[in-house]
Amino acid sequence: MERIPISKQGFDRLKKELEELKAQRPVIIQAIKEAREEGDLSENAGYDAARERQGMLEARITYINSRMPLYDVLDLDVLGGERAIFGATVEVEDIETEEVRRFTLLGPDDANHKKGSISVLSPMGRAVLGKEEGDEVVVDAPRGKIEYEIVSVEFLGSTGVVFD
Repeated sequence: MERIPISKQGFDRLKKELEELKAQRPVIIQAIKEAREEGDLSENAGYDAARERQGMLEARITYINSRMPLYDVLDLDVLGGERAIFGATVEVEDIETEEVRRFTLLGPDDANHKKGSISVLSPMGRAVLGKEEGDEVVVDAPRGKIEYEIVSVEFLGSTGVVFD
């Protein structure tokens, strides 16, 4: 099975989420029990809502549990170098528009583009992986191929990444 990179912080966050989800199970089971006691289940919105919550909760628990053994937990505070790898903060410039983007490369369960990080498995992540300052890369995007120049690669550690 293929390993999935994740930061220590991301792994700890998922472990905490898993504990919280498991703690919600008895509450949902109780809500289902109470809704059943109200009678006709075919027209019982409370029952339907509780069952839906239970389904979503169990799906998330199953997802996290299935990925836990696959994680390759990496410490952002010990990573470094000249190349864009997991944990690197990369600045790229669109060669055509001169638009500059800055992001940190993280794993798929860590990354949050709204917080300034992208997955190493995303099109941009794959394109810059292993590259260094001055290299040019081509990213296949919905609007077509976009050429970028890597302006900088740096390692800010865990204090330089916004997780939540």
